[in-house]
Amino acid sequence: MSVAPGSQSAHYWAEASQALAAADPNMSALVQTWQGVGQLASRGDPFNTLARSIIGQQISVKAAAAVWLRFEKAAGTVTPQRVSRMRLTTLTNAGLSTRKAEYVRDLAVHFQSGSVDPNAWPHLDDEAVIEQLIQVRGIGRWTAEMFLIFNLMRPDVFPLDDLGLLKAIALQYNGGQAVSRSQAAQIGERWQPWRTVATWYLWRSLDPVPVAY
Repeated sequence: MSVAPGSQSAHYWAEASQALAAADPNMSALVQTWQGVGQLASRGDPFNTLARSIIGQQISVKAAAAVWLRFEKAAGTVTPQRVSRMRLTTLTNAGLSTRKAEYVRDLAVHFQSGSVDPNAWPHLDDEAVIEQLIQVRGIGRWTAEMFLIFNLMRPDVFPLDDLGLLKAIALQYNGGQAVSRSQAAQIGERWQPWRTVATWYLWRSLDPVPVAY
């Protein structure tokens, strides 16, 4: 399985894939089909990951990459200390909307104050981390769950607000008929404690190219 350079892979991947395949025939087929295309990997720095997620909201991947490069150049070093001191005009001149400039600086202030504290996260459960993150303007539950999956690599995250996940469950488990969040949650109970990995395989059934944050 390939992992991007500089990334850290999920240590539980093989165990989780095997358990999912053994518990569910549909999931077994997905694991057999997609286990060779890669796996979940974290690129590390929490502040950079969250800032990227804010900057990338509601714009194309290409546009987000261009804005990030300009933001990086303006900041010099993308750290909470540096970004918390940047003027909003400096951020907007780098291509951020006024709202996103406010969100990114608010994120930096939360990191600086310790109200968002990565050092505490290893000792907190998923919901407690989400509760910290959604204090930040511009970060909702879906963004927080993506962070748990792609940065912290928590093994049992099940993002029921993700439209791709719901679509894949409908196709794989409900004959293509739409499923509600509660129906999806019930179907997903069989995948505990590896719902992150199940989600990853369901995403692959829609798009074979893994996403990295």
